[in-house]
This record gives sequence, structure tokens and C-alpha cells, in this order.
Amino acid sequence: MFHRIFFLFVVLFIGIQNAAAEWKAAAAKLNMTPTEPMWMSGYSSRKTPGSGKTTEIYAKVLLLEDERKTRLVTITFDLVGVPQPFRLELSSAVDKQFGIRPANLFLNASHTHSGPMVRLVPPFRPGGKTRPAYANIPENEIDKYVGLTQAYLAKLQSDLLDEIAGCIKRLEPAKVQYSIGRCGFAMNRRLIMPTRILNSPNPDGPVDHDVPVLQVRNAKKELLAILFGYACHNTVLSYMTFSGDYAGWAQQYLEEDHPGAIALFVTGCGADQNPYPRRIPHWAPRHGRSLANAVEAGLIANPQTVSSSISTGLEYIDLVYDKPPTREDLEKKAKSSNPYDRRHGKMSLEYLEATGSLKTKHSYPVQAIRLGEDLTMITLGGEVVVDYSLRLKRELKGDVWVAGYSNDLVGYVPSERVLKEGGYEGGGAMRFVRGIPHPGPWAPGIEEHIVGTVHKLVKGLE
Repeated sequence: MFHRIFFLFVVLFIGIQNAAAEWKAAAAKLNMTPTEPMWMSGYSSRKTPGSGKTTEIYAKVLLLEDERKTRLVTITFDLVGVPQPFRLELSSAVDKQFGIRPANLFLNASHTHSGPMVRLVPPFRPGGKTRPAYANIPENEIDKYVGLTQAYLAKLQSDLLDEIAGCIKRLEPAKVQYSIGRCGFAMNRRLIMPTRILNSPNPDGPVDHDVPVLQVRNAKKELLAILFGYACHNTVLSYMTFSGDYAGWAQQYLEEDHPGAIALFVTGCGADQNPYPRRIPHWAPRHGRSLANAVEAGLIANPQTVSSSISTGLEYIDLVYDKPPTREDLEKKAKSSNPYDRRHGKMSLEYLEATGSLKTKHSYPVQAIRLGEDLTMITLGGEVVVDYSLRLKRELKGDVWVAGYSNDLVGYVPSERVLKEGGYEGGGAMRFVRGIPHPGPWAPGIEEHIVGTVHKLVKGLE
């Protein structure tokens, strides 16, 4: 009798161990710190290229494979954003080389303003003139830095494909768990005044202090990877050396405290959130430590085991601009005393001359990822305000993780509330986006269009 009970216990124990090991996983990190001066993203007032480093900056890869051999690749970057052309080229190569379809590739940028500019594109020259779309880069140096940027992104793509191939070879049995920590330094930055909206701390504004944590452990229960997120601008620093800012420090601390593990940061819907205090250098590592501590709490806070299944959906929808400006509007804007209005007016006029019309819409990525039965990740392109995260977590079932800054570098994506209120995130920031110019703010209805697409995709995962 004892032998039967012991045998059954052993069988049950082995079954539990195998169930926990239905996942396979691997992770990698790639140093992407520029080795020569490059123009930096995030602040239009910069007068010179950035050089040197405060911290290294990285691209990191997490590859998960479920029991059906379905694979999900998550890549995080210490960049201001992921240009959509880069996303499309990389996803095509990943599909072709590894059979991982575009919906199973998730790219997210930390939105550090201390990384290299990656939106430089070859300038078109209507009438033989260079388009003035490159902030303060001297005209005779535009071709040089466009070339540097293209070479940087080409090498990054090639290196990432190598890292994905390496991860596939190193896949090992793993256990995946999910939990949530909390961190409090993010604060709403839209302070509504009688005549305008200030970029200033607003302690009464909406925030999302959740720190979602996905931990991946091998058969020896050692941490392989920690995927974690936070909804806040990654903008403590504003200097001319490359850095991952507070998110880079948080990842560094976690990797130091868990040797052998790779920490990957996912930016949430933090377009209208700032880290406070900020601008003083020591606050970057301090906020990084606060966030790392929240992740540590998440690692032990009753983490729930995620069953081994991956389901995904991806759709590109048209975001429509509001009524476009007339040529007369643009000509007036091109003569404005405001340098940013003036640049946007000139850029839009040259685009109009070269193409015959202004843009009327933008193709925008919405992605849904279901891990196991209850964890749903929603990824949205561009700088998404916190209203989206708060709403989707109310409306969707189970554990919901909402990320902005994913798969596209489109600029700000306001909720209907923010669009109506106006201000920087509501439409004023559109003039700062480089590349093909936004003609103006988005049209009303943007929130319902995006949220409706999310619900459709999530329903398709059931």
C-alpha cells in the first residue's frame, strides 16, 4: 500500500513539474550605445550631436515558446520610440527567417530622451531645396547624419536577428509567472489653468502606478528574465550623453541583484505623466531604484503561474486627422515668430509642394497578446495618455497590461478628454514630430476607434 501511494505521489510530482515546464524561454541583451556622435531624440532645442555615455543603452530580447510551439518575441529598446518602417522591416525579416508572424513580435521603446535620433529619413528636395525637418542640424550635415542613422538601424536590425536566432537555439524549459507591484514617482503633468494647460505637476490628475511584472524562471528556479512596466515619461535627464534614464537604471539594478537574469522595461501609457522630481541628475538612479524595488515586491507578491499558451492579434487602423490647414494657413504659419510653428509651416508647405496634398490619415498599430488564460497585453503605437490604460483595465477581463510606445513612433495619442482639452498632448505637440509632418491634431472619435479595435482583437483571442 505504501509503495502505491509513494508511486502515485512521484507520478503526481513529475506531472506538476512537467506542467510548470511547458513553456520554453530564452533572453538576450544587445549593447546599442552609439560609438560616435549622433543627434539625440526628444528635445528640439538641442544644438549639437550627443556623445559619450552616462549609462550604456540596450536592446533586449525575450523569446517565449508555448506547448504548441507558438513563439512570441518581445524586444525592448532604450530609444525614444520605434519607427514604423523599422518595425515593418524587422517583422518581415523575423517572419521570413524564423516563421514568427508579425502579430507575434512586440517592440517597445523606453522613451528615453537620452538616446540617438532614429527618425531621420532621407530628405526629399523639392525644387532642389532640402526639407527643413531636422531641427538644428546644419543643412550641410543632414546627409551625413541621415546616413549614420540608417547605418545604425541597419546594424541594429542585423544584430537583433542574430540574437533571436541565438535565443531559439538556447530555448530551455521555463515557468512564467505574473504579478503587480506599485511605484509612486509618476505624476500627471497636465495642470489646467484658466487660459492654458501647463506642463507642470498635477497631483490631482489621473495616474497609473501599477508595475506589471512577468518573471521567467528555468527548471532550477533561477531567474532568466524579468519583463516589467511603468506608465511614465522616461525624462529625468536632459543632457548630451547617452543614457537609459531612470528605466535604464532600474534594469541595471535588477540585473545586478539577480545575476544571470535579463531585465526588460516596457513603457506604459505615460504620455501625460512625468517623473517627479526631475532634471537633477541624481534623480535618475533614485527613481530607477524606486522602480526596481517595486519590481522586487512584484516578484514575491503572490505571483500567479501563467499557463503555456500564446494567442495574438494585430491590426493597423487609420487614425484620421481633423480638418487640414489651407495653404494660406501654412504660409502664415511659416512666417510665425514661434520657431517651432515656423518650422512646421515650412515643412508642411514643402511636403505639399512635393506630394500635391497633406496627409489625411495615419496607419496605426493595435496589438493584443494573450498569455495563458487570464493575462492580456495590449500594445498601442505612439505616446499614449494614461486614460487608455485606466479604461482598458476597467473594461477587459482578467489581468490586463497596457503598453504605449509600441511598434510605431507616431507622436501623441490623446484620449477624447485630452483631445477636447487641447494643450501639448491634445494636439500642440504635432508640430514637433519629424519626418512626414502631421498636418494638425487628430479628429474626434480617436479613442473609440482605438478602444473598439482593442475589444475586437481581444474577442478574437477567446
